[in-house]
Amino acid sequence: MGISYKDSGVDIDAGNRAVELMKNEVESTFTPEVINNPGGFGGLFKPELGAFKEPVLVSGTDGVGTKLKLAFELDIHDTIGIDLVAMSVNDILVQGARPLFFLDYLATGEIDPEKIAEIVKGVAAGCREAGAALLGGETAEMAGFYNPGEYDLAGFAVGLTDQDKLITGEHIESGDKLIGLASSGVHSNGFTLARKALFDIAGYSYRENLTGLNQELGFELLKPTKIYVRPVLNLLDKFNIKGMAHITGGGILENLPRILPEDLKARIKKGSWQQPEIFKIIQEAGSIAEAEMYRTFNMGLGFILVVDPADEDKITNQLDELNEEYYLIGEVIEDEDSSLEFI
Repeated sequence: MGISYKDSGVDIDAGNRAVELMKNEVESTFTPEVINNPGGFGGLFKPELGAFKEPVLVSGTDGVGTKLKLAFELDIHDTIGIDLVAMSVNDILVQGARPLFFLDYLATGEIDPEKIAEIVKGVAAGCREAGAALLGGETAEMAGFYNPGEYDLAGFAVGLTDQDKLITGEHIESGDKLIGLASSGVHSNGFTLARKALFDIAGYSYRENLTGLNQELGFELLKPTKIYVRPVLNLLDKFNIKGMAHITGGGILENLPRILPEDLKARIKKGSWQQPEIFKIIQEAGSIAEAEMYRTFNMGLGFILVVDPADEDKITNQLDELNEEYYLIGEVIEDEDSSLEFI
């Protein structure tokens, strides 16, 4: 009779079952702009453009990186999808875009329908938090390509804003204030360094109970990346935000200067925000230099706003009303020689 596709390692029936298991979670993200298209090969989305003079689409793509290793080791898969969504929607939010829809790509060596459904459950949760429809995706079964039980994720977000409301940072000037929004922890960057320090050098286990953490080490690291869409869009509706930065790979040192005009730099006050204990633990475990920590991790700030000093109090009052944790971390000053300094 010869061999079948299943004999070679690809189970179409398992893939179909995974699709059926994730169906309700996916549909829970649908916004009114989604056009239901059962059996279609592409997602349909009809944006309402009446309120826009010159609508601009803003897109972003990212993955989760080696944080996936924690999900594999702990066998917890229902939160890693939140990280996937967060990494892309926070990026497009920087330019003032409201997320419209999200697409995901999941590749694995062998489809486990229940595990796939758990992963997509997290993706759907992230999409609901961001107000984005999970419009489509791909689950690729690649037999022999991945180690047993492992998978990879990539995500793609598309958002919308008006051209005259695009936030580019070009209007930032000396004297503007910096407001940092707290991170939920390590988020999804620097995990190769974190794992090296914590597990290879210090020899900790995922189930380690360390002083300063209110849960086991592995669960602390697996905390999902915070999604900033709702509070930031709330601010954008009311205030003129001059610039924003998503603090991801490269940390504050590399992400904040990206939005500053030439001859300006950010002056940041050390100790002006509460750093989660996990960063101290990582630093001590690997004897990591402070500069390397700030260049790798968010260090407790996941998103930074640049605002006019006249608006600072009104913006912080609004953040208080939203129960959003924030810190006044510094200001923008004139400087031709550097783009960021800590004082």
